[in-house]
Amino acid sequence: MAPIRRLVLDVLKPHDPGVVTFATQLSDLEGIDAATATVVEVDETVKTLRVTIEGDDLDLERVRAEIEDLSASIHSIDQVACGSRTADDPWIDG
Repeated sequence: MAPIRRLVLDVLKPHDPGVVTFATQLSDLEGIDAATATVVEVDETVKTLRVTIEGDDLDLERVRAEIEDLSASIHSIDQVACGSRTADDPWIDG
């Protein structure tokens, strides 16, 4: 099976922990080279984030467990990039 190199996730999280802590905790996981958390929407008690994670061989279940440990949940998996390399995607940068 081809390794997962990028995941783009729609995540719902409470205001605490903050976005910086959230992204830092994810990026500290073994196998994750980069984690980006972009605030998409803010509600009274929660934030919706677009989370982009990159690495050489990502483990979705391990990522999911860490997100749940941070009191958040994955609403959807919006993008998965697999293979020996990833194609550039302007949606990620924009």
